[in-house]
Amino acid sequence: MQKTVNILNRKARFEYEILDKYTAGIVLAGSEIKSIRLGRASIAESFCEFQDMELFAINTNIEEYAYSRNFSHAPKSERKLLLNKKELKSLHKSVQNKGLTIIPLRLFTNEKGLAKLEIGLCRGKKNYDKRETMKERDTKRDLDRIKKEF
Repeated sequence: MQKTVNILNRKARFEYEILDKYTAGIVLAGSEIKSIRLGRASIAESFCEFQDMELFAINTNIEEYAYSRNFSHAPKSERKLLLNKKELKSLHKSVQNKGLTIIPLRLFTNEKGLAKLEIGLCRGKKNYDKRETMKERDTKRDLDRIKKEF
């Protein structure tokens, strides 16, 4: 049984308001999947962009696999995302018309061992929304601390 990998983009939930989520496959080179299975990937600074009606994940960092000899991949390269044509059209339409962005939320492996990327259609939060989120987080932490004492 394979160990599942779950790499999160924690900044995304703080910086953006997530409107819709999609699960997409990723086109990877041979050594990239091995690095992902070892957990040597980061999606903290990545975003998604359309090029000729195809969606690409840009700025995702997948470290080089240490044991590969001949073929090693570029750590920060564009990686094509695989979605249905209907999903691609709706995402493209909403990004163009409404000014929304597509941000990777989670990189994980499924039960078959394939790497998947959960992307979210997002709207940027304003500063007052971020302060409100921080305030809610602090009050929740204080309440949990009080409950733990009793």
